[in-house]
Parts: sequence; structure tokens; C-alpha cells
Amino acid sequence: MTPSIIATCKQTRFHLLHDQPAQEVTANALQIDVEGLTIAVTSSPADTTDDGDPSNSKAKGKSKAKSKSKADARELIVDAHLRLKAGVHYGLIGRNGTGKSSRLIKRVDISRSEVLMDDDYEALLRAMADKLVPGIPHPTRIAILQQTETEDEERIAQPECEDRDRRDLPVLEYVMSSDRFRNEVVRKMDGKLYVEVLSKSFETDDPLSPVRAIRRVRHDEIEAQLFLAQKNASLKSGARGFQARKDLKAAEARYEASKELIEQPDQSIEAEVLKAETQAAMDTLQELQAQFEVMKLVEIEKQARQILIGLGFDEAMLSKPFLTLSGGWRMRCLLASVLIQNPDIMILDEPTNFLDLLGVVWLENYLQRLRDSSQTTILLVSHDRDFVNAVCEEIVILRDQKLTYFRGNLSAYEKDFEAQKLYWGRMKEAQERQIAHMEATIRENIKLGKKTNDDNKLRMAKSRQKKVDDRMGVQVNANGGRFKLNRDLAGYHLTARAEIEVPTDERCISLILPDASDLRFPGPLLSAEGLCFRYQRDAPPILNGIELVMHMGDRVGIMGLNGSGKSTLIRLLTGNLQPTQGKVSTHSRLKLGYYAQHSIEELHEQGRTDPTLTALGFMAKEINTSLGEGEIRGLLSSLGLQGRIVSDVPIARLSGGQLVRLAIAKVIWNAPHLLVLDEITTHLDLPYRHGSCDCAVVVQRCNPPGLSRSVPGPISH
Repeated sequence: MTPSIIATCKQTRFHLLHDQPAQEVTANALQIDVEGLTIAVTSSPADTTDDGDPSNSKAKGKSKAKSKSKADARELIVDAHLRLKAGVHYGLIGRNGTGKSSRLIKRVDISRSEVLMDDDYEALLRAMADKLVPGIPHPTRIAILQQTETEDEERIAQPECEDRDRRDLPVLEYVMSSDRFRNEVVRKMDGKLYVEVLSKSFETDDPLSPVRAIRRVRHDEIEAQLFLAQKNASLKSGARGFQARKDLKAAEARYEASKELIEQPDQSIEAEVLKAETQAAMDTLQELQAQFEVMKLVEIEKQARQILIGLGFDEAMLSKPFLTLSGGWRMRCLLASVLIQNPDIMILDEPTNFLDLLGVVWLENYLQRLRDSSQTTILLVSHDRDFVNAVCEEIVILRDQKLTYFRGNLSAYEKDFEAQKLYWGRMKEAQERQIAHMEATIRENIKLGKKTNDDNKLRMAKSRQKKVDDRMGVQVNANGGRFKLNRDLAGYHLTARAEIEVPTDERCISLILPDASDLRFPGPLLSAEGLCFRYQRDAPPILNGIELVMHMGDRVGIMGLNGSGKSTLIRLLTGNLQPTQGKVSTHSRLKLGYYAQHSIEELHEQGRTDPTLTALGFMAKEINTSLGEGEIRGLLSSLGLQGRIVSDVPIARLSGGQLVRLAIAKVIWNAPHLLVLDEITTHLDLPYRHGSCDCAVVVQRCNPPGLSRSVPGPISH
């Protein structure tokens, strides 16, 4: 059984209008406003009946199966309000495991539902990108950047994916071919729909040729609409599914009618029909030519080149095939493929991963310019605090399975959050003191009333007790004014006041390292003297004259541009490369833990090689017999990998954040004296980034976030 995303919400008759595949998007349609949104993951897709009649006996026969499917579903977002305004840049924040994503959620086994505890927020992003959320118009153009290149690979591996044939293209052509709207126009201009059908039909002496051509063009368009209607009907259920299946039947009827026109004998075509359809062929040809001229292909190539160079590509790399790129460069190419499009909604999941400082600055400026020049709505997921502050105008907070909104950037939200926490905390403390005083007065009045048989005292005690039970809580309305029951708390409620809820901080992550063994005699852990390295004898040196000495307790941060030799220096220090000149000396009892830049890719490869390999099995193989199963589970649990995730979920199905934690466990299990961490914070959320930086010793980063927390004092470049 394949798990799938189920998205439901409060539906109105207006939502049904947005389900038409051929409908054009209006300005108002770009304003997404969905109330009562619930997103769940189920182990099997919801059953649908052959027709949309709710009274169908098949539907009744499957009611038990549907109930079981709903019972098996895991709800990630419950009764939330999704609200996106056109042209606004939103930042989506929330701890991993709060519903932000669940990578590859539609194509994994049942154990994947446990993996959602780590990296769930893409469930919302994928539901939006696949237009499973009711209220998102079907023709809305949505471009999404996946968090890892592996996710995109598995998406491309699907038979229905349109990107499978583009992977052999050079980088520049790959990016230019990413705009599906442009591709469709080019296909019509360069392919059979234009050259061989419409254009050549007017070059012949046969007066019926344009009629046959326009009918063929229309038939191909109707066939494409039929495919969309079939897909739309397969994804919808309930009232929306009933309407979608009605649309499917109408599309099938149009297809059959078009097929009959194509097969119609030439002699049966009337003169009026001949004249009307010949004019329609001419109008269609002119419309295609106008679209093609507006697109300005030269400018598109120029734009693609500018984006790629801004992301760090050089001219030589633009002509390399996409498949020959490494994982990090592929992600940059995929980012460029999203940026060159002109979508209505752009979803960026960790776009700064694998970017150096210059790349991050360029992307930040590009998105800021986009905010001023287009109506594209951006939904950004990033754990780079400075990047979110610079790009986003509003913050969407995903917490406790709800969506809340804050107008302002991340720093303003955090400041407001602390102020709200202080305000409501003081209000609750004051009310608790008031309640304690009133309860003491009530006890005193009851005692005195019973002793003196004073009914007034007893009535007073009862009245105050009713006030304590029913009228204690929030005493102000949402605007800070005086609370009025009939205005501010409409509907049925158990009490006349809402309970005061003090905002609480997210649970912080503490990464506790095992204590390293004694070295027995003093000396530096590692020293580098006059290091020089070049990949070829005649090539200029990548590194020259490097001097470095490290003792116990030292922390060193390495920062630089892509290609400046950071990872090369790390590999020299760890003994994975031999220097051209100079030497690296280490303590004779040194235990070194090395987190490599491509640790995630290596774990992915092992997961593909052995699809049944779990995190527990992987650690047992790495550690051999040094630790028992209980100790391994304890180590993984301290890093946030617990329960069935460790023993039942294959590492091929773990999220990026979970794979980082597994790689960290592999590094620290033997209590190393020296930790060398190469790009460790990729795929980690903010709290875990803070925790990981507290124990770093040698850290390599492409951009500054993380270094200022892990390395005290000035940072060397």
C-alpha cells in the first residue's frame, strides 16, 4: 500500500469553480483563502467510486474501508486557515515534526508515517504543489524546489514526469526548458502543431487543408484537457470528486465529438463550416506567432545565464550535461530552474543549502527585486535566520497542527513572541493571585456563614465561587479593549471566558558529547606546517603556506567561497589527501571524528544498495561489537532518532535532518578528541543548529550562520 496525502477543508460552491482544468486564473483567484484545512497522511489512498452519486451502492459497500483508511491516517494539520496574498513573500517556520514537510510522502511504504516525526513540513508544500488543497485554482502555476536532490530524482523517476527527457541536456538548456508554458508554445511553434499542420495547410491548394489542420489542433488540445480531467477526478473525493467526475464525462464527450469531426468525410463539410474553421485556423496561427514573439527567446537565454552565474556557475559549466554535475551543483541548477519561471506561487524549501556567501547574497537580492517587480507569491522554508529576515514580509507559523500569521520578518516575530509571553505570563500570575485571594475569602465566608447561620455570607461565597469557575480567564478582547461576552465570545462555550494560555518556547536541542579519554601526555592534537597542495603538477596551488596548531578545547572556523579550498584543507587535515608540500602531524593517541560534506549522499547510496538497512543496523555494522543494541539506541535517541524510526524505517526513507543525525552518531560514538565538521548544519532546523554548534571544534561553512555561535572570537577567512 502506498501512502498518500489527504487534504480536506470547508467547501463552498465557489471552490467547485476553481476545479476546472481549462479555467484561466484571475487576479482574485491568486488570493488563496482556505478555512478548516486538514492535511493527513494515510497508508492507502482514499477509495473513490466509479461514479459521483453519493447514493451508489458501491459507495455504501466501501464505507467500512474508508473509515479504516481515515483511522489509519496521521493528521499533520488540523482545522487550519491557509491564507496567501498575491505578491507577498511568506516565511514558513516550525520545528521539524510540526507538519511543514514530509519528503517523498506519496511514494513510500507504511513505515514512512513514523518518519514524519522529523521532517513533516513538506506535506503542506506538496499538497499545495500538487493542488490537492481545495480552493487552489487548477490552472494556478506553482513551482517548487525540493529540499534535496534525491527527492527530485525520485520525482523524475516517475513515469508521468515530464522532466525525464531533460536530464541529458546541458545546464543552460536544462534551465531554459524548465518553463512549461514556454515549452508548450515552442512545441506548438516548432513541432507538428505549427509547422506541419497549421502553417503548411495554407501553403497548399486544397481549401479543406486548414479545416483538417485546425480540427487536429483542437483535438490535441481536447486530448490534453481530457488527461487533466482524468487526473483531477482521480485526486478528488466527496462533493468536489462528484463535480470532477461530471467534468470528466463532459471532457470525454468533447473528445468523442472531436474524434468524429476528424473522421468526417471531406465531401460532407458544409461551406459555412469551411469558412468559419478556415478563419479559426488563421486566428490560431496569428495567436501562436504573437505568443512566440512576446516570449523573446534571446532574453530568456540571457536571464538563464544571469541566474546561473549569480548562483556560482562559470561559463564552462553551462555547457556540461546536467547529469554530470555533483549533488550540490544539481541543487543550484534546480534552483535556477525554479527562479527562471514566472509562477503564480513559488515554493522554496531550503534554497540556501549548498550556496556560498556570494550565492546567498545574490539570491537574497534577486528575491527582493522579484517582490517589487511581480505578483509572484513566495512561500519560503529556510533555517537561515538572516536570509528569512531579508526576504520575507510575513511569517506563517506552523505549531500544534495550526497555522498562524504574523506581519513582519522573523526577528520582529521573535521579539513580539517574547513580549506576548511576558504579557500573558504576568496576566496569568496576577489572575492566579486573584483567584487564590477569592478562594480564601470564599472559605472564610462559608466558615463564618455556617457558624453564624448567615445566609448572606453563604450567598456571597456561592456567587464568588461561580465567578471563579465561570468568569476567570482572558479579560480583554483581541484588540486589547474590555471583554464583552455577547461580542467577543459568540457561540456555545463551556465557560464565559477563554483560558489564559502563555506562549511557550520550542523545546531546545542539547547535543551531549561523550567524554573523550585522557591523552596521558600533553601535546597538540593536530598541527599543520607549510601545507601546499595542487591537484596537478603544473597547476597553480589550491592551498599554499597553511599553518595551523590545535590543542584540546580549541575551536576553529573555516569560511570561504566555493572552490577556495575549504574541503580540500579539511581532507588534508584528516589524512584523506596527502599534501604536495609540508606535513600534518597528529597526537599519537588522537581519536578523530570526521563529518564529511557528502555524508548524506553516502548514506543515500548505502540505502539504495541495501533497501532494508535501518539506522540501527547501520550503526551496528559501523560499531561492530563495541556497543550493545541498548547503548546504540540510547546514542541515537540523544540525537532525536527514537522508536520505530531507528529499527523499522530504512535509511533510504529518512529525511535530510534524520540522515544528518545518523551521520553525527557515526562520528561521535567513540568519544573523539577532535571533531571535524564539514557543512554539518545543512538540513537541520534552527534549534538543532544551535545545539550542534555548541560542540563544534573544526567547522567549515560556506556562509556565516553557525560560525558565530560555534567559534568564539573573530573568524578567519
